Order: sequence, then C-alpha cells, then structure tokens
Amino acid sequence: MPNWVETACAEYTKRMPREATVEIIDIKPEKRAAGNSTENIQLIEAKRILEAVGKDYCIALDERGQEVTTMQLAEKFKNWLDGTSTGGRDVALIIGGADGLHASVKQKADWLWGLSKLTLPHGMVRVMLAEQLYRAHSVINNHPYHRE
Repeated sequence: MPNWVETACAEYTKRMPREATVEIIDIKPEKRAAGNSTENIQLIEAKRILEAVGKDYCIALDERGQEVTTMQLAEKFKNWLDGTSTGGRDVALIIGGADGLHASVKQKADWLWGLSKLTLPHGMVRVMLAEQLYRAHSVINNHPYHRE
C-alpha cells in the first residue's frame, strides 16, 4: 500500500482502545498470468482469506452489501464489542482483491457490508474502514469526534 494509506490507517488504529484493537493482515494476491482466469484467481485468494479468518465473525465488504448509517454502524460495533452478535468471536473485516471476492467468501460472511455502491480503490477502502471503526467507537463513547 502507498505510504498515505499506511499513515492514515495507523492514525486511526492507534486511537482505538485495547478492547477494540485493529490488526491489518495482508493476504498475498494471486498473480495474474495468461491462462489464469478471474474465477481461478478469486478461488485461490478465497482459500487464503478463509484460512486467515478461521472461525472469526466475518464481514465481507461488497458493493452489493447492506449500507448503514454511522449510527447504525455504531450500534453494530457495540454489539461486536460485547459479543452480542458475534458469539464472542473476533471480527474479521474482509476487503477483496483486485478481482473481487469469490462467492465462497461471501457465503461464509456473517454480514455483507456495502461502504458504497461505487467501486473504490483498496487503499481508500482500508482508510475509510479504519476511520469508520474509530468513528463508531467515538459514537458509543459519546466522544466529540462525531457530531450528529
């Protein structure tokens, strides 16, 4: 990722409390080569993703997923923290590769979340996600970062 992505993500993740730490795990993308179809690339990447998330509560980011307001996200975030919706599992937020997510990842997901109907660059999604998680945390803790 470009430096601006790393810098922006670090800024928001360092603000998160211990009970909501954010760990970014990069999954090696499959090389695009002649004869390697999009479906095959997605499938290989899906295996890597599913291995990394294990038994976590999985949220797959997808432009066709459910869009939520900041306040709705804050409520979900609160439920993730107290284990209400996750069964006490860690939460894994999944951003797809350049070719998108394989159907098997979407099927495994406990929630399909649409940040936007726009197609967004991966670095931008990472920054937006980090910021929105921090904002959700701020909302549930009545921090002045979010103004309603």
